[in-house]
Amino acid sequence: QVQFVESGGGLVQPGGSLRLSCAASGITVSLYVMGWYRQAPGKQRELVASITSSGATNYADPVKGRFTISRDNARNTVYLQMNSLQPKDTAVYYCNFGITALEKSWGQGTQVTVSS
Repeated sequence: QVQFVESGGGLVQPGGSLRLSCAASGITVSLYVMGWYRQAPGKQRELVASITSSGATNYADPVKGRFTISRDNARNTVYLQMNSLQPKDTAVYYCNFGITALEKSWGQGTQVTVSS
């Protein structure tokens, strides 16, 4: 089975930073396009960042210039470095495949709260 376990969320002030981790099991992350998604209450889940097997990255406009996606192949882990956080970034953050998510593999996510 494919499983993703997210961690690293928490409560931060506006302008603060967090680094999220996504530990993958059942797949090798270097072989796939991987993505970070987020979902705020009452809103659709949205893809915010992705990284290809070659290391190319893409970002949604609201996070461009502030977030950086990366991976550690030895640890089979994908990261999301989040800087200059804003209250609108408050959401539950999830990782999954970055083109078509595997529905059965959505994890618990990790809560990010940016509070003024």
